[in-house]
Amino acid sequence: MRIALGLLCGGLLLTGCLHHHPKPAPASGRNARTTNPVIQPDLRTTGEVEMVNSSARFVVLSFPPGPVSAPDQHLNVYRQGLKVGELKVTGPQRGNDTVADILAGEIQVHDEVREE
Repeated sequence: MRIALGLLCGGLLLTGCLHHHPKPAPASGRNARTTNPVIQPDLRTTGEVEMVNSSARFVVLSFPPGPVSAPDQHLNVYRQGLKVGELKVTGPQRGNDTVADILAGEIQVHDEVREE
């Protein structure tokens, strides 16, 4: 009787361990592979409006040390995150400062300038 009870318990133990989990079906389409997001820094040139001459429609821009926007480059002007104008760099350039013509918008001192 003890042997039969021992075999019965052993059989139940083995059947519990043999439980198979079904494999998930492979995803189809574009989202089949999960990838980690790629984070890239924003390397566009940014600057600030230092002076505005609204009658002659030009501004003086100041950029941090590094590359300064090239002549004939178009820039967007932002105030508190909203686009308020457009500029075209005309020069001359001295150090980190350059001059740009106002193409559109109402530009104010301390507005942020970014490449398109």
